[in-house]
Amino acid sequence: MATPRGVQDTTGVDKSANERLLLLADMSVTYNGVFNPSSNRQHDVFKTVPSTSVARTCTNTVNGVTLAGELLFSDYQITRADSGELTWSAPGALADGTVPTWA
Repeated sequence: MATPRGVQDTTGVDKSANERLLLLADMSVTYNGVFNPSSNRQHDVFKTVPSTSVARTCTNTVNGVTLAGELLFSDYQITRADSGELTWSAPGALADGTVPTWA
């Protein structure tokens, strides 16, 4: 998960150190896991990524603290390694302009 903010340098000629403004907030995430085609698992959620442009509500909880956001997913990769394991990866980015916040 990443929640970066853009930064713009606004240093005036009368300054001896940098001045900056914080710009827009963003959020991105890449989910990874072991492929599971059972109902209500990742394949049900991400199988439509190639054919639809819908935002998905994602809630990430770490130690009881939650970060939620509406994300657009740009890929759903399923990979089989030479050793046989079948894994998946799905990168998502903020969709709706709502600032992601920890709750």
